[in-house]
Amino acid sequence: MTVTEAPPASPAPAAPGPELRKQPVRRKLVPYWLLLPGILWLLVFFALPMVYQASTSVQTGSLEQGFQVTWHFQTYWDALSEYYPQYLRSVLYAGTATVLCLLLGYPLAYLIAFRAGRWRNLLLVLVIAPFFTSFLIRTLAWKTILADGGPVVDVLNTVGFLDVTSWLGMTEGNRVLATPLAVVTGLTYNFLPFMILPLYTSLERIDPRLHEAAGDLYAKPSTVFRRVTFPLSMPGVVSGTLLTFIPASGDYVNAELLGSTDTRMVGNVIQSQFLRVLDYPTAAALSFILMAVVLIMVSVYIRRAGTEDLV
Repeated sequence: MTVTEAPPASPAPAAPGPELRKQPVRRKLVPYWLLLPGILWLLVFFALPMVYQASTSVQTGSLEQGFQVTWHFQTYWDALSEYYPQYLRSVLYAGTATVLCLLLGYPLAYLIAFRAGRWRNLLLVLVIAPFFTSFLIRTLAWKTILADGGPVVDVLNTVGFLDVTSWLGMTEGNRVLATPLAVVTGLTYNFLPFMILPLYTSLERIDPRLHEAAGDLYAKPSTVFRRVTFPLSMPGVVSGTLLTFIPASGDYVNAELLGSTDTRMVGNVIQSQFLRVLDYPTAAALSFILMAVVLIMVSVYIRRAGTEDLV
């Protein structure tokens, strides 16, 4: 080939076939196909019931004559103005039980994560052991434990504990049942595992070398806990408090079995409106008000907690 001759042109690459073009598209659709069952589940069992309850809350009528959507938003104001004591009581009981669960659950979760050794699995099984029985049976057991004249009440009365709780308005005289203390005790016991498990998961993730490094810097154990352990366990604290407070604020079993008419929570009112009074619009409005209150409190709490890494 001389200098003036041009080199032979290389053949143009063949255009990808239809099968090769379809493969990238299919790969992009795989995540959406995997998410589809969960999305359908949420739509059928969460979104649609929410929409139905929202429409029910603005209806008027009766069960005999039927309910019709009349956009009667006055139901919300009537429900809130009539039952605001139950809302305040629900927030107070649930908040108290959440604090008690945190105070009781954090040391136990710390023990399981750092000190349990070969007993770790056994302690975790004991934590979730209450789930092996129904929620109702566990609550009825506390009704027997806190019965008037029982050994628990006798011990509390002997040490003067009931005198203090009576002064605080948590008990009445020498009895615990049908008092706020009994309701808070039931809430604390039933929701304590929901606090311990996220705390344990968060504490178990902490690298032990961080504790060793703090010790090498002559930090006291209290300083190590305050500057290293507790800040790193904040995701578990936030998750545990949310998993405890949210269901406790809407609970009605503990107040129904361990309390009285003076300790009724908003969950008891909603249950009564749905099943006894048959006032469906008021019950739906009460439910949405409770959901709004909890969402506002949770949003503020998460912002103040300063962590978005939830366990």
